[in-house]
Amino acid sequence: MKKMMILALMTTLPLVGMNASAADTLTVRINGMRCSECGHKVKNILRKNPGVGALEFNYERRTVKMAYDSKKTCVDSIYSALARTVRYAAKPYDPKAVIRRGYGQYIEDMHCQKCYNRISDRLSKVEGIDSMAPHLDKHYIFIRYDANRTDRASIRSVINKAGYTPCNYYSSPKVQYGYYLLAPEQANDETLDAVLALDGVEDVNINKVKKTMAVTFFNDETTADKLYEAIQKAGIKAQLPKPHECTEEKK
Repeated sequence: MKKMMILALMTTLPLVGMNASAADTLTVRINGMRCSECGHKVKNILRKNPGVGALEFNYERRTVKMAYDSKKTCVDSIYSALARTVRYAAKPYDPKAVIRRGYGQYIEDMHCQKCYNRISDRLSKVEGIDSMAPHLDKHYIFIRYDANRTDRASIRSVINKAGYTPCNYYSSPKVQYGYYLLAPEQANDETLDAVLALDGVEDVNINKVKKTMAVTFFNDETTADKLYEAIQKAGIKAQLPKPHECTEEKK
C-alpha cells in the first residue's frame, strides 16, 4: 500500500489501448479518483463498455481522457456507468477551471531565509502557483497551485534548477528523509530508478547539476543506516555530506 503513494503522485499514465477503432475522445473529471488504485478501479469500470478505447489518467487534475467508438457507445452511457459507483461519478472537464492542489517538498539543502528567498523568487514566476509557506526549521515548503496550469513535476524542476534537491514531504512520523552526494557519473535516471526500487523508499529526486540525491523513506520498513547500506550494495557511490555551516546569513 505504501508504494501506492508514489504512484499517486504521477501526473499521467500512458495510454492503455483497448480498441484501435475508437475515434472520438471524451475527458471527464472524477473527484473521487485520487490515486492509481482508484484509477485501476475506474479503468475496470470503463473496460466493461465495449466502445471505450485508450485511457489516459491525470491524478493531479483527477481526469480521464478516453477514446471511444460512437458506433458502439455514447457519452451518456459512459457517464451512467461511472455514476452507478457513486464515488467515481464523473462530470465534464473544464480546462479553464481552477483546480487547487497542495503538496509539501522537503529540501534538506534549504538552510536559511536566503535559501528560501532564492527558491520562492523562482517559483513566483511559475504560472499557476497560488502560494508558498516555508517551514525553515523543518526544511520544507508547502506549495498551493492550480493543476490546470502547472504540475508537481514542473514545480520540482524549478526548485532543482534553483540549486536545491527537494523530495516529497509528509507530516507522518513514519516518514524520514535522506540526502546524499553522488559521483558525477551516477547523477542520472538509472541511479534514481535503482534507489526507488529499494525497500521502504517512497520518493527519489536527483539534482543532476549539483550531483545530490534526496530520498523520502518509511522508517517502519527501513532505517537511515540500512538504506545507506542498500544504496551502496546497489553499486551507487553515494556519500553522506558533512554537517552544514551556513554562510548565507553572513553575506
